Amino acid sequence: MSAGKDAVVAANRKVAEQFYIALEEGDFDTLAALHSEDVAFNLLGSTPVSGRWEGKAECFGPLVADGVVGKLVPETVQFSRKWRIMCVDENRAVGIMYGGGMGNNGHEYLQTYCQIMTIRDGKIIELHEFFDTALVELVLNDNPTAKGPSEVARPFAFPED
Repeated sequence: MSAGKDAVVAANRKVAEQFYIALEEGDFDTLAALHSEDVAFNLLGSTPVSGRWEGKAECFGPLVADGVVGKLVPETVQFSRKWRIMCVDENRAVGIMYGGGMGNNGHEYLQTYCQIMTIRDGKIIELHEFFDTALVELVLNDNPTAKGPSEVARPFAFPED
């Protein structure tokens, strides 16, 4: 790898680390500052928070503040309780995290997320996020699926260092 490419990869890793640390600390100002003004969030599924959200104001207002954090009991919220950066290159960083809080409806929202961040000039310009949509429906939308919550027979093993 060339020195220039190495520097970009290291810078992208730093952005991803700052992303997860800001979520771990509940520092949404720092989190927002890591994103470009015209960032696009692409969220999995067909829930009310799913789809493509464009621009920092949309992503951090109606989506994050209202659609997710606003539906959780504030003193219980901690995203990035566990997180790992899985890979980084000169364009993207991929990571997973686990966290959440108690829903306003009394259900626990402890979610595992996978994020693919496209990074340019030290800012996240696009985010693809994958998560349990049934949990989103149950806790954030008070819309339990027909099956309802259940214990997973083969639980996800969070990667170790």
